[in-house]
Amino acid sequence: MTTQTIFQAGNSNVVAIPAQYMTDMNMGTGHKVWIDKIDSETIVIKKAYSKKQAKKTDLEFQKWLGGFMAENAEILDELADR
Repeated sequence: MTTQTIFQAGNSNVVAIPAQYMTDMNMGTGHKVWIDKIDSETIVIKKAYSKKQAKKTDLEFQKWLGGFMAENAEILDELADR
């Protein structure tokens, strides 16, 4: 974790992302990010993915979920009955 200072650029407040973070995440100037406010003290910045990348991730998740449901069907049915 690093400490950064919020500064003003035009009418916006800006926080610089350290160069090493950008390198580690394979990002550069012009890349899109998602910003989410988690609570009154937490903001998360995530690399935004293109629709093509999101679809691939969705398909991978669906495949995983299908396998999980099949492997754990008996346990899930028992939990649903409770």
